Amino acid sequence: MIGKRGRLQTLDGPLMTPDGRYLVVRGRLWRAANPGLSEEEKSLWVRQLMAARRALRATASIDERATARALVDDAKRRLGERGPPWWTDGAPDMNRKLVKNTPYGEWFRRLNDEVT
Repeated sequence: MIGKRGRLQTLDGPLMTPDGRYLVVRGRLWRAANPGLSEEEKSLWVRQLMAARRALRATASIDERATARALVDDAKRRLGERGPPWWTDGAPDMNRKLVKNTPYGEWFRRLNDEVT
């Protein structure tokens, strides 16, 4: 399905790679949260992430912005979106790469062909 601004997405939200490791946003891979986290733990860190992002937007102080950025980074690491990959099969991390330049490229091209 094509969502806002012509982006591919599913009925449940952003498009995910078949293995669930990445979200695809504007043709770029972004590491998904670790599916091994409990719902409680994931919810806690998502709340922390959103609070840190709000704090970052609300402050102009250099020191407060640095603190807020550190809190964003910590929450994203705990969610598994940054830091070492959460999967254990040795596959490389393709975070932030253009999907067309990765092993997911053919899958993504087929999806685009089906939609258009």
